[in-house]
Amino acid sequence: MGELVVPEPDTAVVIPAKDEAERIAATVSAALKLPGVDLVVVVDDGSADETGRAARAAGARVVRHSRNKGKAAAMESGAEAVRLLDEEKARNLLFLDADLGETAGAAHELIVPVRTGSADMTIAVFATRVKLGGHGAVVRLARDGIKRLTGWSATQPLNGQRCLTRAAFEAARPLAHGFGVETGMTVDLLRKGFRIVEVEVDMAHRATGTDWRSQLHRARQLRDVGLALAAREPAVRQGWDALRPRPRS
Repeated sequence: MGELVVPEPDTAVVIPAKDEAERIAATVSAALKLPGVDLVVVVDDGSADETGRAARAAGARVVRHSRNKGKAAAMESGAEAVRLLDEEKARNLLFLDADLGETAGAAHELIVPVRTGSADMTIAVFATRVKLGGHGAVVRLARDGIKRLTGWSATQPLNGQRCLTRAAFEAARPLAHGFGVETGMTVDLLRKGFRIVEVEVDMAHRATGTDWRSQLHRARQLRDVGLALAAREPAVRQGWDALRPRPRS
């Protein structure tokens, strides 16, 4: 039996986080154990709890937003922090949700295709799917929009667990606003000829509930995904513009 070959460090993990003090330490610890990962950056996006302190204690570098700026802005801040720490070789970027806990350790499967050059970006498909109340409408909007604009069928278009090369990340900028970031990134990279591969992983995060806060969260997702698609489809954009209130003369 041969020796286990540990790859040279080539990947940085970026974790946007807001009010995740209970789970961020376990997520960071699992991410730091991933082969080839030598840096975990947590972007504390205006948390009101001890998210930043818990992440730092677990071994992450922490970037803090004084106010909540949204997921896309947190991803940008994390990627910029990695860029500033990069030396001769730019690291691949692995984006993970803050509430994955120990299941973040399964993210190695997302890194391998990017590391070996068989994909420019990988998207996780969770092997165990949790039914999220009311979430299906947002998923359908994103899936149908990506299919219409690129011809590619995404299994879990809103999945935030993604690994990509630095070149692919730069090609996807500017990122779509807020929760539209995954949809916009997928469309933009496919249109520019980058290779995207879906990878089934044994990961899971906290299920979204059905209370009013969860419903508001999904409404914001629906809005941001719609805006991301509208910005990339002239006919849809014109329809959205027609709905905007006109200034009174």
